[in-house]
Amino acid sequence: MTDTNAYADRYLEAVSRALPAASRAEIVAELEASLAEQVEPRIAQGESRDEAERHVVSEFGEPIAYASSLIDRPMWLVGPRYYAAWLRLLRLLLIIVPICAVGATLLGQLIARASVGEIFGGVIAVLIGVIVHVCFWTTLVFFILERTGSTGDTILDWDPDRLPKAAEIRSGRPDLIASLVFLAIVVGAMLWDLLLGFFPTGGTPIPILNPVPVTWAVLLLFVVAEAVFAIVLYLRRRWSTALAVANTVLAAAFAAASLALLISGALVNPALIDFIAEAGGEGFAQGQLASAGQGGVFGILGVILGFCLVGFPIWDVVDGWLKLHRLRSAAPRA
Repeated sequence: MTDTNAYADRYLEAVSRALPAASRAEIVAELEASLAEQVEPRIAQGESRDEAERHVVSEFGEPIAYASSLIDRPMWLVGPRYYAAWLRLLRLLLIIVPICAVGATLLGQLIARASVGEIFGGVIAVLIGVIVHVCFWTTLVFFILERTGSTGDTILDWDPDRLPKAAEIRSGRPDLIASLVFLAIVVGAMLWDLLLGFFPTGGTPIPILNPVPVTWAVLLLFVVAEAVFAIVLYLRRRWSTALAVANTVLAAAFAAASLALLISGALVNPALIDFIAEAGGEGFAQGQLASAGQGGVFGILGVILGFCLVGFPIWDVVDGWLKLHRLRSAAPRA
């Protein structure tokens, strides 16, 4: 089985994710052999491989439920009828909802200039509360569905076409081209900002970025570093622990350097800030006064910008380690 988007490989991938790491390799190998034993005779009878694999995996059933049956894992909480759908939805919500809630809370606390203790306590309280509510309400919905006998095709019917596409764990030429094109666009935008300006002034363009050499040197250094990393990743063809660590270090360095530039006033052009303050007139002054407790209008915008300068590198780090994890999860079947 070499087509990573074939039904059999997608089914193996889905089942393997629901198995404990200790027994994953052995069980997946046995399942792969069992699938092949049933697929090949159907192909010999004239079916296409795609049709044969789809028919066979549909008979094996929903992958999470099938994995649970292999390791004798009980499905008691909401009953076997809805267990796979409940578990799949709960995992998804526990990734999305807590991250959004914690991010919004952290941003609000930073804007309010809360102390470190208040920020930490608020974030932990929100995180625990969100996890409890997500687990409780999601389980309650499926508990009611189970007890009332409600049915729904989107929940109950097992359809091989719903199998997720196999994760792409290699880094090929399209990834390299996309990375280099994105970095080229970033450099082009910086040059456009310096020479023509993005902010309308009605006169001489005022760059958004501070045009001092240190700001440009730092930003261009990270652009070059990202380009080198993309090329190395392409040459290696896949993520490794060393590359994930390097990506983490690079992202952390960018976040630290950009925050240092922001705090020192070297990131955003002071002339642009002065222009906005003067153009805003009395309305801007009132806004500054109303938000004085949070550092004024520019103070709030600075916090939001700083939050983004840290948030995007964190996402980049998480994405790198997730790709490495998917690579290692697929290793036993390679």
